[in-house]
Amino acid sequence: MYHTIKTELRDNTLFIYINRPDKLNALNQQVMSELALAIDEVYSNKDIRSAVITGEGEKAFVAGADISEFLELSDQQGAELAKKGHVVFKHIEDCPKPVIAAVNGFALGGGCELAMACHFRIASTNAKFGQPEVNLGLIPGYGGTQRLTTLIGKGKALELMMTGDMIKADEALQWGLVNYVVAPADLLPKATELLQKIHTKAPLAIARVIKCANAAQNYEVDGFEIELNEFGACFATKDMQEGASAFVQKRPAVFTGE
Repeated sequence: MYHTIKTELRDNTLFIYINRPDKLNALNQQVMSELALAIDEVYSNKDIRSAVITGEGEKAFVAGADISEFLELSDQQGAELAKKGHVVFKHIEDCPKPVIAAVNGFALGGGCELAMACHFRIASTNAKFGQPEVNLGLIPGYGGTQRLTTLIGKGKALELMMTGDMIKADEALQWGLVNYVVAPADLLPKATELLQKIHTKAPLAIARVIKCANAAQNYEVDGFEIELNEFGACFATKDMQEGASAFVQKRPAVFTGE
């Protein structure tokens, strides 16, 4: 089904591998299209409770966009390319099921933007992050200027984007860009450990947490109003009744996503 990505469903988690190791997993238009299809599957497949996005091989998560595709683009075509990236990455960000970026190596340019579109990030000790687009006379175009600023603050974000510098995993952890740094061999096990824990929680509540957290970054909506409404909507779910009953009865809750 796919040519530039690989997928594997294991323990209710869909592992999505960007699979162009000879190109350091650089994003081209085919990768973006296939990634969008894989995320569609996460949305629609009831057997999938979560997803992990990572890169094939040990050198790179995604080392950037495929610059060879940029050379003949007009300004209008460049904007259309960016728009497609915005749509795909927003689809990841809005996914009602948790999506973790497992960053194994270079996450540069579009790769850093892809990682930031995920709900949170785990990095291996050999990971490096950066938005080096200014070296090409460009700026981040897949939402990077917005998400990086939100995640690490305006000052640090502007420094990274204007210098084009890379930061190592330990700096990324210090700056709040990643949640954990682990040895390369522990990268996917750590992601699996976290997701298995999340899988024990109420799926509809998890989806509402994601929706409300995303609203905090959207100045066009009132995040507090969305939280109020989503909190109230929880009371109409079987999962809320099960969770509250289990708490009172001092037993583990068994959620069904209803």
